[in-house]
Formats: sequence, C-alpha cells, structure tokens
Amino acid sequence: MTRAIDPALEPGLPTNHAGTVITVGTFDGVHRGHWMVLEELRQRAGREGLPAVLVTFHPHPLQIVRPDDAPQLLTTPLEKKEILAESALDYAVFLPFNHVLKSYPPERFVKEILIDRLRMRHLVIGYDHGFGRGRSGDVETLREIGTRLGFGVDVVAALRTDGDPISSTKIRAALREGRVEDAARGLGRPYSLRGPVVRGDGRGRALGFATANIQITNPHKLLPKEGVYAVCATLRNGTHRGVLHLGPRPTFKGSPPSVELHIFDFDDDLYGEEIRVDFCAWIREIHRFATRDELVEAIRADCDRALELFEVGGAACG
Repeated sequence: MTRAIDPALEPGLPTNHAGTVITVGTFDGVHRGHWMVLEELRQRAGREGLPAVLVTFHPHPLQIVRPDDAPQLLTTPLEKKEILAESALDYAVFLPFNHVLKSYPPERFVKEILIDRLRMRHLVIGYDHGFGRGRSGDVETLREIGTRLGFGVDVVAALRTDGDPISSTKIRAALREGRVEDAARGLGRPYSLRGPVVRGDGRGRALGFATANIQITNPHKLLPKEGVYAVCATLRNGTHRGVLHLGPRPTFKGSPPSVELHIFDFDDDLYGEEIRVDFCAWIREIHRFATRDELVEAIRADCDRALELFEVGGAACG
C-alpha cells in the first residue's frame, strides 16, 4: 500500500533509499490518463530497483497562482490518498503549495525538492506536464535540466477516448452537464462525493421515502449538475443502491438546497455517519410539483427508473 507523506510533518523519505523514481503533478481525479503515468512510474522504478514516488500538491496550485481560475476539485486530499493507496506505488508526497513554492523556477524546484529532499534519479511525466514559476518547466526544459543534473526523463503519451485526450477538464465539464457515465469512463470509476449525515426536516420520511441529508464539508469539491441520480452509497455496513436529489427543493417554498439520499429497502438511522455516494446515472432535472401526490409519484418513478438502470447495466456503477 502506498504511504502518504506530509512534508509539513515529516522531513522526507526514509534515508535507506539509494534514490527514487518520481512523478509530479496535481493528479486531480486520478483518472485513467493519470493511471498510465503511474503504471509507467511503477515499471521504471521496478527496472531501476528504486522506490516509486508520486509528488502532488495541496491546495491546487491555481488556488494560489490565480484563485479566480482555480477549478473545483474532482478529488479532495483524502479521496486522492484513498485512491492512491491502491496504486502499488511506494510513497505519495503531498507538498503544501504556497507563495514561496509558487516562486520557484523549475531548476530550483527539481534541485531542492526532488533531488536534495527526495533523492530523485529518474523522472516520469505526462506529455502535457508543466511546473515551476509560470509552468515554465515543460518537457524539453526538464530534459535539459536532467542532462545538467544527472537524471533521466520519461514522457508518457496521452490516453485518448473518441480521439481526444482524457483530462480533468473534460471530466469536470461532463459532471457539470450531468453526464456522470461519461465522467466515469474518463475516471475509470464512478464519480463520488462524501460527507456526514446531518439532521433534515423529515419531509422525505413523511412522504414515505426516508432520506439521509449529506453535508458536503469541502467547499472546493465539484458537485455534479443539479438533478436526480441513481447512486450507490457506501456505509459502514456495506454498499446500497438508491437515488439522490442534488440541488434546490422548489416544491417546498423557502427550503434550502440539499443533498438527499434515499436508499432502497433501508430504514436505519444514519445520523452522524459519513457516507460515500457514487454517481451511477442521470435520471432527471429538478421540477416543482403542485401537490404532494405529484411529488410522491415522481419519487416513485425515480426509484423505478434507477432500479431499471441497475438491472440492465445502464449505469456507471454496473
């Protein structure tokens, strides 16, 4: 299992390594293109007989460099650590990105961080990689630095789907449009969010569909398009299928937006428990219903549609 290292708490890697093979990037989403880079990193490290090390950043560099342009996150630091734990890499180093690190030119970052602290002997990067002040550390710059400082550079080509490279930007666009199946194809897994269950107003139970109200605690986490979705929910006692309402509740005047989960054939009290929700399929837009009976009929139809999608395999969760 990959060990995550926080340089703010630990000085670096254990000193018994003769060197390392490293990749560097934000890796937001840890999507299928990222996994190609990680597989090349693992293979190169195996050939060299050295640890495989991923170096990533938090917060996202654009939150420091150009806050107005910073993207919402596909993966929070906790989610990223959990995904990377299954990568078979040796270490994941989470660098705190700040105004000091922002000012580093590429060669200083490579020399002081990657070589002096992490003992890099080989670098594996994606085809579109860039780091250092103004993203000036592109592929050719890194190869030139490698020649001077004595490390090799491997460049991994783009992974394409329908002719286009898989990217975090395209996955975000799919989620904002409710195309969660397309996002899952890029990620290699369903898109997910998580949060604790908090007390709601009890309306779902009164309508005959008990719901868990999930609080999203990270303000930078990307939420998909508002709507109703077929989902899978991971609880302490296992994974369950259900439907999720994400967004406003126009039928109930004055009610704030919510993330409300209804789990099929489940009625336990989940207050305080943290739930992970995997987005499996889009069902419909949010509508205002004139009567309680119309709303109940719509929820019943949502559940039937979700069950149908799960039955025929028409959902990202399988």
